Amino acid sequence: MGVAVISFLAFGASQVATPGPANMALLATGARFGFRAAIPFVFGVAIGKQLIIWPIGFGLMSLADRVPVIFEIFKYISAAYIAYLAWKVANMRLGTAGQESNVPGFLAGLWVHPLNPKAWAMIVAGFTNFVVPGTPPLQATATIAICLFICQMVFHPIWALGGDQIAKTVAGQPAEVWLMRVLAALTVLSVLYVLFGGTST
Repeated sequence: MGVAVISFLAFGASQVATPGPANMALLATGARFGFRAAIPFVFGVAIGKQLIIWPIGFGLMSLADRVPVIFEIFKYISAAYIAYLAWKVANMRLGTAGQESNVPGFLAGLWVHPLNPKAWAMIVAGFTNFVVPGTPPLQATATIAICLFICQMVFHPIWALGGDQIAKTVAGQPAEVWLMRVLAALTVLSVLYVLFGGTST
């Protein structure tokens, strides 16, 4: 009994590293405010995924089996929220001095994954595909939680740093407007993808 740790780490890394609503938010935050200012947001996003993992590990899946319509409704509400965030990204302009008070912090980051349908899909896939039947819930959940946290601590800062580096190149240039629109479009497309069968974070 247990979790296929090596296989799950490979799966988790591939999902956490690829584009999705959370990574687009990290990229946009790094681009708008700089990498250092985005660090609390990065930690909030990482911890926020734990708010999904533990309830799923301790029985939320059984509720999904009994009342599936609840999760269908939640999925579309979450998608609408991510689309709203994408609209804000599309109208965002890259880092300028004197805007530090508007930086999204740790608490803002906490909400990203609980309202991210792709994160839910990825975690459910982790429990259903990599946990050996009969594994104690605490063991399974703790293993999934630790593996994903490790992956996030590697890849989430890279996305925020990438945004910071992009901003240094295009801030104030004509390409800036198009960059933010592309990021917004990618965010929406990532949500549409999971609504029709994707699992990236």
